[in-house]
Amino acid sequence: MRHVTIKDIARIAGVSCSTVSRALSGSSELSEKTRERILEICRQEGYRVNALARSLICSKTNVIGLIVPEMTNPFYAEISLGIETRARSLGYNVMLCNSMHDPATTESLFEFLISHQVDGIILASSHNDSAHWVRQFAPSVPTVLLGTALTEGGEEINSVSVDNLVGGRIAAEYLLSQGHRDIVYLGYRPSSITHQLRFRGFSEALEKAGLRPTVLENPADSSSIASGYTLSQQLFSQPLHSTAIFAAADAIALGVLQAADEAGISIPEDLSLLGFDNIIYSSLPKIMLSTVDQRKQLLAEAAVNLLAEIIDSPSREEYTHRLILPALVVRNSCRQADPESKAP
Repeated sequence: MRHVTIKDIARIAGVSCSTVSRALSGSSELSEKTRERILEICRQEGYRVNALARSLICSKTNVIGLIVPEMTNPFYAEISLGIETRARSLGYNVMLCNSMHDPATTESLFEFLISHQVDGIILASSHNDSAHWVRQFAPSVPTVLLGTALTEGGEEINSVSVDNLVGGRIAAEYLLSQGHRDIVYLGYRPSSITHQLRFRGFSEALEKAGLRPTVLENPADSSSIASGYTLSQQLFSQPLHSTAIFAAADAIALGVLQAADEAGISIPEDLSLLGFDNIIYSSLPKIMLSTVDQRKQLLAEAAVNLLAEIIDSPSREEYTHRLILPALVVRNSCRQADPESKAP
């Protein structure tokens, strides 16, 4: 198959190359009849616009980069789809990259995306160095952090995140309203600012009721089904007096469900379970996990909208932090605590 060039189209149409360029760009300098005739020739000859050449002329590629920790995580899979959908509606395509939770890989991906002249980058990450990476590369390309930016110097970046402090409070208040007093906070990652805020909101709400949660920390770099399963095995290996578990992420909660089933613990009859994220698996009929919804579609749209604003206003002299309020989703994994009974 031969490669059709703009010179070929100009020769067939009997016009100059600049006239073909104006037709392709929708210039008002051409009559509608001439433009349609040239576009029809392009269709017939199979001509495709050279996106790279156009980007060099226009200084814009209409491509944005998206860096996520791992696409195997259902939360980031849903976020990525939401970002791509919103970006496409604004005329952008998305170049997706996975950092695999590795700092060196994250930095190399920034360099890769910048070298490919993307118009902007969204970094979806809960890593404590996220704000640092955004500050480092934002002078080179418009960048938005989809994650918590409340670290030292975090005010100097543009970010979008769910309000984790409020989310933790919502979780605690719901379990308290169900009569639970002995609650396990499972999967807390103290190295993550996101988890710090979530835990703080949860703990403060319990403290107001004169209570403190039992805390099982997650030593891994991410919240996964495997880590939830391992932590739950540790919890269930001892006599269990708690009546409820708040899992720091839905993936953690899925691991709890597996371990509880193996241990003969029924959820919610023996033990209530509340998650955080509202990933797609949480609503499956045999799971029906009650959870705190991060409202991923709103997060994705807000991140793309903010990035588009920055791209369109290169001389912008302000930083924006947008917080999305989470919402409680009640399904079947929690029940009213029976004050007369104890967990098995």
